[in-house]
Amino acid sequence: MKVPELISDSLNEQQLMMLRLLKKPMPEDDFIQIRRLAVKLLSKQIGETIEKWEDENNITEETYEQMSKMHFRSRPKS
Repeated sequence: MKVPELISDSLNEQQLMMLRLLKKPMPEDDFIQIRRLAVKLLSKQIGETIEKWEDENNITEETYEQMSKMHFRSRPKS
């Protein structure tokens, strides 16, 4: 099955390298382990990005608490 989004000119060098590494089929358990590691790494990166955003915007637990009590259509008071 050919997947159009895997055309080499649309992938960066790291993505191509990962495809080359994973070219040979592997046992399902190994694939699951690799997938879990990738998800763990991406989760860590998302956490770091959110933490940076919170620091830059002075977002605290109290901010989230206040927001949780607001109606989703209401605008925050400036």
